[in-house]
Amino acid sequence: MSKLPDNKPGNLLRADRIWKALVAGLCGSIAHSGLMFLKYRLGLLQAFQPYEDLQQALSHLVGSSVHPLIPWAFSFLNGSVLLGFLFGRIYRWLPGRSGAAKGFVFGVLGWTLMGLVFFPALGRGLFASQAGLGLQPALFSLMMILTYSVVMGITYARLIPGGAAEP
Repeated sequence: MSKLPDNKPGNLLRADRIWKALVAGLCGSIAHSGLMFLKYRLGLLQAFQPYEDLQQALSHLVGSSVHPLIPWAFSFLNGSVLLGFLFGRIYRWLPGRSGAAKGFVFGVLGWTLMGLVFFPALGRGLFASQAGLGLQPALFSLMMILTYSVVMGITYARLIPGGAAEP
């Protein structure tokens, strides 16, 4: 079995790109956590608690109580690892000329998926429309996702050679 040396043009230094995508995902997750902390400290949308909703859904799924840190850890791992890796894999195909623009597109796609699948699965309706708070949950979740994805996009663009103009 032959392995391409790192200096061959055909080898994209996959391991190098993977760690950069994971670091970018981690930075996005930290920004997202900061926004959620501010939401809590400022008392914004107190009736809209997606992590509590996820905790209840997980409890129902496993048939016993789930510690409140589990949904946070799940979200952090998902954002840092899974979505960071996915972002790194599709980065070159996302529209936009900057990491921020690519992150914005990624975020809008994620928000759409979350609004159409995740919130209904938690019993909150499309875009959390059944939370009884009008458009506020949908707009806050958009801000939440964009905070994550734009920070991730900016970080990834800074880490890769050539920034947003990836080959």
